[in-house]
Amino acid sequence: MPVRDDNPHLEDSAPPLTQKDRGAYYTPDAVVRSLVRWAVRRPADRMLDPSCGDGRFLVAHPNSVGVEQNPEACEVVHERSPGSLIHQGDFFSWASETRERFDCAAGNPPFIRYQKFTGAVREAALRLCARHGANFSSLSSSWAPFLVATATLLRPGGRMAFVLPAEVGHAPYSLPVLEYMLGNFRRVQVVAVRDKLFPDLSEDCWLLCAEGFGGRTDELLLTAMDRFRFMARPPREGLRISRDELAAWSGRLRPFLISAESREVYLRHVNAPGSLRFGSVARVGIGYVTGANDFFHLRPSRAESLRIPRRLLHPAVRNGRSLAPGDVTEKRVRTWIGADEPVYLLRIRREDELTREVKRYLDSEEAHEARDTYKCRNREPWYVVPDVKVPDGFLSYMSGEGPTLVRNPAGCVCTNSVHAVHLTGRIGANELARRWRSPLTALSCELEGHPLGGGMLKLEPGEASRVLLTEPDAITREESDAIMDGIGELKHWRHYAGARML
Repeated sequence: MPVRDDNPHLEDSAPPLTQKDRGAYYTPDAVVRSLVRWAVRRPADRMLDPSCGDGRFLVAHPNSVGVEQNPEACEVVHERSPGSLIHQGDFFSWASETRERFDCAAGNPPFIRYQKFTGAVREAALRLCARHGANFSSLSSSWAPFLVATATLLRPGGRMAFVLPAEVGHAPYSLPVLEYMLGNFRRVQVVAVRDKLFPDLSEDCWLLCAEGFGGRTDELLLTAMDRFRFMARPPREGLRISRDELAAWSGRLRPFLISAESREVYLRHVNAPGSLRFGSVARVGIGYVTGANDFFHLRPSRAESLRIPRRLLHPAVRNGRSLAPGDVTEKRVRTWIGADEPVYLLRIRREDELTREVKRYLDSEEAHEARDTYKCRNREPWYVVPDVKVPDGFLSYMSGEGPTLVRNPAGCVCTNSVHAVHLTGRIGANELARRWRSPLTALSCELEGHPLGGGMLKLEPGEASRVLLTEPDAITREESDAIMDGIGELKHWRHYAGARML
């Protein structure tokens, strides 16, 4: 069977995309048949698939229209579904011009990150959505405007049924999608599926069903299930989330995967006296970017053999693994040095006088390779690494068990593989560390962060700034049970192997 080749919507000058870049993965048959049944009510219904790939959704309902940019995929669709009408080209351009309207739409939009969803097509997509009241930021992935643009092509009373990335549960650009759906459909349902719909895809996928285009609703139905099987109709049971409840969680659906009791305990402490957000006591940012880590990070033995002056060498935390099991002390740094790890950053300032030995290293073969990297060739001089600062502490931003926060009494610097924490002076490092050990903070990391795939939790700087810091002693035993239950549930949803359901 041919592999689905989703519409990449990239500039013509872009290099060929990999299967991962294109979002080119099989849509399982049970998902295809279910979504088509959810969308189509009678044989005469005209159905649209805005990114039809190899045509499997069109095969499920012959009275269909597909749009596909890839010409080879269009040929496959014509062979598989001879009765379907296929428009070859960019979907957003076609959607802006066509006068055709549809009874329903179903499909699997391309999941293309903002870094590759670029150019004139992207601008056209955002303009089209803005005309219909959905405003997306420049960081939006392709699937979000895809859904809104598709909805604009429905007849009154029309229906939609689509595969969604699970990031609909946490990404900031999901909010304009959900707001548009609630404001333009009579019924909106998201089906969260814990087991992977696409076994070969690291990202989890959920499902969307919307009915009654032209209407509106004040609540969203969220149905959570462990695994998905063919369903002739959307599930009728689920959690009804009001617009106000959705707004209380900044439009994120992920918090509604835990129990109402766990959410209530969390919100109670958010509003309690003495509770703080991480961003109110510290600035969180990424560390420095060298552009050529192997060149700029030296083992002690190599630095000695090159005769690099000690004043140009600064001990550095290079990755999150260096943060365990505790604070970064001078003793730990001596251990790294004793193990001859590449712990020294070659930290040259603009005003530094370079010795003959340093100049020789900067003119070596590996130096010429380093200076040709993107970051190095775009700074002057190329060997001065910018934004090297000594933080008060470090925070891991990709983890399985949970983010690690450690103090930095050794005065190390860090790469962009970990977060640098600079205290604002509101509380001290010891008090911050004490509050960080609260189970409520662990739950907050799960709620404010997001799954990365492979069981990992990612905590971006903005997400870290929203993490709740509370007094550990303020939590009752009953609250502790609800908090631990919420932590276990969210870890289970991100497939962390060490998750414990308490």
